[in-house]
Amino acid sequence: MKETSQTIVVAGIGLAAMLLVAAPATAETINYKADLKPSSEVPPNNSAGSGSLTATYDTNTKVLTWTTTYSGLTGPAIMSHFHGPADPGVNAGVVVPLTGSVESPQHGQATLTDAQAAELAAGKWYYNVHTNQNKGGELRGQVVK
Repeated sequence: MKETSQTIVVAGIGLAAMLLVAAPATAETINYKADLKPSSEVPPNNSAGSGSLTATYDTNTKVLTWTTTYSGLTGPAIMSHFHGPADPGVNAGVVVPLTGSVESPQHGQATLTDAQAAELAAGKWYYNVHTNQNKGGELRGQVVK
């Protein structure tokens, strides 16, 4: 009898372990946004431009997908990208460049590293749109959930 009970317990533990290993990881899609303004630039500029960024991050595939729209710039956008890690009011290097057209609307997609995803989730990234008149950035917005 004792041997049968032990066999049942061992079988139960084995079954539970198999179920845990076989259970799919819970994927989540996280929404982000940024309000792009010249007053958020460091230093601020006098542009009349404005814009917005909407993005989603898929925790399963680690893919960040975004759309950026803007208008009223001092001239055509010459580049745009995500910078980080940085708090508002602090400049940082480029972490994810935009490839393709920089005309509004801009669309992009990138696969993030775990470290990049953690910085993004912590609100340590900002999006920047650059023009010839404002080479350091004409519009900037902190990316937040």
